[in-house]
Amino acid sequence: MNQRWKIEKRKATFKNMKNAHKSYLEMDLLRFTTAGSVDDGKSTLIGRLLYDTKSIFEDQLKSIEKVSKKTNGINFALLTDGLKEEREQGITIDVAYRYFATPQRKFIIADTPGHFEYTRNMITGASTANLALILVDVRHGVVEQTKRHSFIASMLGISHIVYCINKMDLVDYSEEKFLVLKKELQQFSSKLTSKDVRFIPMSALLGDNVVNRSEKMNWYEGGTLLHTLENIHIASDYNHIDCRFPIQYVIQSESIDTSNYIGYAGRIAGGVFKKGDEVMALPSGLTSKILAIETMDGEIDEAFSPMSVTIRLENEMDLSRGDMLVRPNNSPEVRQDFDALICWLSDSPMKKNTEYIVQHTSTNTSCIVTEIKYKININTLHRMEDDKEVETNDITRVSIHASQPIFVDRYDRNRTTGSFILIDPLTNNTVAAGMIV
Repeated sequence: MNQRWKIEKRKATFKNMKNAHKSYLEMDLLRFTTAGSVDDGKSTLIGRLLYDTKSIFEDQLKSIEKVSKKTNGINFALLTDGLKEEREQGITIDVAYRYFATPQRKFIIADTPGHFEYTRNMITGASTANLALILVDVRHGVVEQTKRHSFIASMLGISHIVYCINKMDLVDYSEEKFLVLKKELQQFSSKLTSKDVRFIPMSALLGDNVVNRSEKMNWYEGGTLLHTLENIHIASDYNHIDCRFPIQYVIQSESIDTSNYIGYAGRIAGGVFKKGDEVMALPSGLTSKILAIETMDGEIDEAFSPMSVTIRLENEMDLSRGDMLVRPNNSPEVRQDFDALICWLSDSPMKKNTEYIVQHTSTNTSCIVTEIKYKININTLHRMEDDKEVETNDITRVSIHASQPIFVDRYDRNRTTGSFILIDPLTNNTVAAGMIV
């Protein structure tokens, strides 16, 4: 009897663990990035957020406490600044990714550098983010990097920007200083395309308004940073109207159980696909109906962006990587020539009429930059039409000709089918990140 009770207890424990794991996987995911000028407290803020939400492993905490013994308290920046050079110089160089969860939501954080020369690293971290935290030192106000990172976040299609007015403890938690800076940021951010802009006064070092409300800023009636991250609405940020399914891999099987199995695997870039829906394959234009939609957990009736699935069709079609499934009456533009805003990432300047590789969704093809139209002045957001020398971190509008057609949407409509990277075919280095306009 006792043995049977133990077995039943183990089964119940396993079932609870399985349900908890399933519940965790089904939780909503928010990706956010930190940005701002040097020493505005980005890494400290993330460290404090992880510490106060108890998202740090015990051995990691002991290691940080050991390193921080010489200071008066825990150096929270050490929780994200993992490179030796970062710890020695006290700055962030590479993008540091951190993961944590609360009962309401899962989070992926990209802690990005503040130095101008590492702007390309900031773009890498922000490219997949739903929300950008832009830190501003209340003593220094709006500086060049504040404007640069705000513009890049807006350009990358990040709908939600939260300005974290940091180091309020160094100005005696002054409401007046916060309101003056908030007004300046509101005037600048009104020129951006981001729909949702918020402002939170805080002290990342002391934890004021990060996870817990600050008793020293009773004049602030908004939510804490964690409350904002847990409750901000991001479901409408995805395009669930235009169905886009770039095929990444074709799965074939001729086993006895799955005779003539053909599935098309990839990640949905837009819209909602349902079993029985009619779809059209690009570039062939052939149509079929969805026979099944499969995931690692089995077959499902419908799938939407950004889910990774395998789609099976009723009719056998000759499809391969780089093809795309869409709705017959709603397809992207098929183009070889297009205009784009690009951020130049390479140390070597851009060259017109030089061959690059454009990687767009699951397609790779050669291309050339046929025209450099203008560069953008980050501080004023004005066009510089006379300056055509494109160097590292420059943001410019160009015209591109691809050697074969690609299936594109405007970036402001679909961040996946509207974005691409340029690759140097000689070095295989990524030289630019682009957004189709």
